Amino acid sequence: METTTVVLVIAALVLATAVLAAAAALLVRLVRTRRGLRRAGLPTGPRWVFWGAVLYFVLPTDLVPDPVYLDDIGVLLLALRTLRGRAEVARPGDPV
Repeated sequence: METTTVVLVIAALVLATAVLAAAAALLVRLVRTRRGLRRAGLPTGPRWVFWGAVLYFVLPTDLVPDPVYLDDIGVLLLALRTLRGRAEVARPGDPV
């Protein structure tokens, strides 16, 4: 193989690893957010939002093949936004 090809393959692997790490970090953040909301006694929204995002991340069947985790990141961000949005709507002590 040429040097350029090797460099491009290595760069692609590094980029794919970085995107996978970002997706995994979002998954951890989603789980921690849901756990924190449940401990605080706040609603976490529909269960299917959380579990759907987790399953979409874990299952190999995606809209975009798994070496590209951008769709997984989008689904995790949407679920995180939904959980946080439900928490903001139902904060105890806020005026109605």
